[in-house]
Amino acid sequence: MKKTVPVVLLWVLLACAFTANAGNNVDTAHQANVELAEKPAKRIVALAPHLVEIAYAVGVGDKLVAAVSYSDFPEAAKNIPRVGNFATINVEAIARLQPDLILAWGSGNPAKSLRKLEDLGFRVYRSEPKSLSDIAKLMNDVARISGHREGLSAAKQYQQKLNKLRQRYQSQSPVTVFYQVWNQPLQTLSDQSIVSDVIKLCGGKNVFGDAPAVAPKVSVETVLRRDPEVIVASGTDASRPKWLDDWKAWPNLQAVKKDQLYFVPPDLIQRHTPRLLQGAEILCKQLAQVRSKQQEI
Repeated sequence: MKKTVPVVLLWVLLACAFTANAGNNVDTAHQANVELAEKPAKRIVALAPHLVEIAYAVGVGDKLVAAVSYSDFPEAAKNIPRVGNFATINVEAIARLQPDLILAWGSGNPAKSLRKLEDLGFRVYRSEPKSLSDIAKLMNDVARISGHREGLSAAKQYQQKLNKLRQRYQSQSPVTVFYQVWNQPLQTLSDQSIVSDVIKLCGGKNVFGDAPAVAPKVSVETVLRRDPEVIVASGTDASRPKWLDDWKAWPNLQAVKKDQLYFVPPDLIQRHTPRLLQGAEILCKQLAQVRSKQQEI
């Protein structure tokens, strides 16, 4: 029977690919300074799940009148009316809502639809977060463009927490990591993904960081040759995937021999939101355990 990638995981892979392949010519307000709006936004539409989370993080979640598929955090986001998915949005439905601010994803949302919304007179903010540092900038921008000054403190707190993690782990000895997105097909993420940025933050080295594709399919044989010290799996939900233990069929693999098969919930390491630092803390502690074992030998 042919194995397929679950729909929710396909969304993640597409999200990584769109973000990684965004060119420098993307017309995005995220690359410029954003002034604090004089008039606070009262009706906001967010066109990507991570933008919904960002809106809540800076305190304007209650202003959201529409979102897209898979906008499921926080819990209140599940009740927001949908206007499509990130790749196909219903311009007419958005126009009927008469939003005073539209939060868009520069490379993920269809450019033609965004231009049409702008032609209709709506204010569209395009963003393109590619790194952990970009999350703070995005939070800052959304707080400013929505006229919610109080949200600036949330961005500051995120940056301070990120700085502390960097100070703690940046000088640690490197640990080689294989990040497994899925098992059939066996798939990982390269240094073009924000996941690899998290791995680097924790003092890890992505064994497939040099792959030309953002979400390459790899073979078991290649993983065995690169022999990572750690294998980290994600899967599709908050539970550890059973297929992570399939690696125990290769007892000479470093990660198996040293019992270093770890799990980080995908929403905490793959979405471009403040929750990335929760995932980073989990991964950093896991890699710290690996270093502790090495010191005991």
